[in-house]
Amino acid sequence: MPIETTLTVADRLADDAELTAVPFGADLAPPVELPVPVTALLSHYEAKGEPGEVYEVPVVRGDGVGRVLLYGTGDRTAPALRKAGAALARKAKGRPSLSVLVPSSGDVSALVEGALLASYTFRIGETRTRAVEEIVFAGADEQALRRGEVAARATALARDLINTPSDVKTPEWLAGRAKEIAADHGLAFRVWADDELGPFGGIRAVGQGSIHPPRFVQLQYTPENAGDGTPHVVLAGKGITFDTGGLSLKPTEGMKAMKTDMAGGAVVMAVMSALAAFDAPVRVTGLIACAENAISGSAQRPSDVITQYGGRTVEVLNTDAEGRLVLADALAYADAELDPDVMIDIATLTGAAKVALGVSLGALYATDESLAGSLLSAGEVSGEPFWRMPLIEDYRADLDSDVADLTNVDRKMSGSAGSVIAALYLREFIGKRPWAHLDIAGPARSTADDGPLTKGATGFGVRMLLSYLAG
Repeated sequence: MPIETTLTVADRLADDAELTAVPFGADLAPPVELPVPVTALLSHYEAKGEPGEVYEVPVVRGDGVGRVLLYGTGDRTAPALRKAGAALARKAKGRPSLSVLVPSSGDVSALVEGALLASYTFRIGETRTRAVEEIVFAGADEQALRRGEVAARATALARDLINTPSDVKTPEWLAGRAKEIAADHGLAFRVWADDELGPFGGIRAVGQGSIHPPRFVQLQYTPENAGDGTPHVVLAGKGITFDTGGLSLKPTEGMKAMKTDMAGGAVVMAVMSALAAFDAPVRVTGLIACAENAISGSAQRPSDVITQYGGRTVEVLNTDAEGRLVLADALAYADAELDPDVMIDIATLTGAAKVALGVSLGALYATDESLAGSLLSAGEVSGEPFWRMPLIEDYRADLDSDVADLTNVDRKMSGSAGSVIAALYLREFIGKRPWAHLDIAGPARSTADDGPLTKGATGFGVRMLLSYLAG
């Protein structure tokens, strides 16, 4: 289980809880006995009631000492409560139990998400940092609590997949985890391997230099009572289990984080695992294009011409622009074979997106205004914000090749507008369907524990897509 902390629902706070958390701000009469009036305590601490503020107060518990945590909730919006929940979990780290009185208003699911995500740990070996073992939420709506729990555990599943080192995480391993998710959550499953990958020229080309052969995975969710009019959404995720850059070799520092280059595929797998629990009213097909971009005598070369799914030929000028090659196969397959109403891909695609937007925002490109608006709104609600980026038509000519239908990067190799060029490349494979491209190269990884984020993989995009699909 990615998050070991268990959740319990209670009608009220227990009288003998060792560690109890109560909100302050609008709630100035906590249902626990404090050594001095709460207003005096808050004045002493110069408390402002902002989310993330937590003040510990010792109280009598029988013959011993208990602790009351007064926590701020800010304006009680979802982002504020998510931050408050994370602060509580970090304060309770290493404790066996934390009892939390939820605020009288606001979305308790966000409070739950923050607390659970801040409790996430990943370590290989026996030594493991212990999070709070149990969190009891008192006065909470159980349905909202469970919704927050499902979203947090799905995000943690993505984090686990992303954090797994690449000596374990081969394309075959990732496909195996997808098969387990399908079995556990009632999803249809299919995998292409070896000769079955013949039409998928991008996936084969990227993976041909590795001793670990590529895979293409499909997961299918169908809601109860689905009919002919039920909308169908395709999610496509980049599943590069390690990226050396190929013969266009990355520098050493740039390669150290490349076990996480399958973050988009992990997000798709995690979202698929939670759709039934969210009662998502749409059909969803998840596609994960899995390959290892390695170096060997059989690796693809700069100037090779490959054939993507559906027949488009591509001159590969840079083997480190490999994510768009595997995603193009997935999108072309979805357009030709699945007849979706909407297509969305998600990937750690370009360093250019990180340069443009930093590590807090994902880049969003879209051909449909309604789709773009819905995804941006879902990102704000879920605490995973995206910024709309332009599909600049004047740059499209930079993808024209002298020897093939397309080049995989700007043919002048200028390096400018790299994220836009990548999005324009993917757009070539979507047909005329509404499509959005989510570049999460910046926010997919965190260098430190911060709020609900933990050092390493973030699972960014899971909660946004769940919010979009459930809404």
